[in-house]
Amino acid sequence: MSLASLLLRHQASFGPVLPVDLSGPAVTRLDFTDNNPLLAQADLRDTAAFEQLVNTMLAQAGATIGIGGYLENRVIYRRSQHFGPGQAEEARSLHLGVDVWIPAGTPLLAPLPAQVHSLADNAGFGDYGITVILQHELEGTIFYTLYGHLSRLEWTALRVGQRLEQGQAFASVGPYPENGDWPPHLHFQIMADLQGRVGDFPGVARPSEREAWAALCPDPNLVLQSSVLA
Repeated sequence: MSLASLLLRHQASFGPVLPVDLSGPAVTRLDFTDNNPLLAQADLRDTAAFEQLVNTMLAQAGATIGIGGYLENRVIYRRSQHFGPGQAEEARSLHLGVDVWIPAGTPLLAPLPAQVHSLADNAGFGDYGITVILQHELEGTIFYTLYGHLSRLEWTALRVGQRLEQGQAFASVGPYPENGDWPPHLHFQIMADLQGRVGDFPGVARPSEREAWAALCPDPNLVLQSSVLA
């Protein structure tokens, strides 16, 4: 059975990742592809200006929380050399998680029982910043969830191997620049296999490798269950 099928079968038992209703009227889907005209002239390297752009997108939709991004081919990664070299190699622009654009300080909750697998400060401009990877088990299948762009505050109290109960608060959404220098949001991702990585995992891939990465990283909305993404 694929991890996606396993998660689908257990959906009714998952708790929330954030203490908000991700299907409520305050939530809207945000588009960070080149189909969004607001991005054409935006200075995305200026994080304060980028945050204002996010706020404008939310205001236009009459919302306070933005969500989206799974397998979205985005233009916003052009802000950082972290995602692509130059002309000789295909840049990474295919997003492998779901982003929830929400104020810094919002707590994160374990959606099911977990163990802290690894922690890291991926501090480069445009990277994850403060990062937590949790390990879970369902029907004997081990899989992982990644939480990126977090606050340093609670993160310093976590320990590798620490057990978390379902619903336990363990971290919070971080402010910039400690969150990788992004407007405040949570990057949430599911991985079937970490491939030996610790404290980090690609959250953006090359579009030409979409099929392989989608199999390794199933849709995070299987856990989040937001009707906005249905």
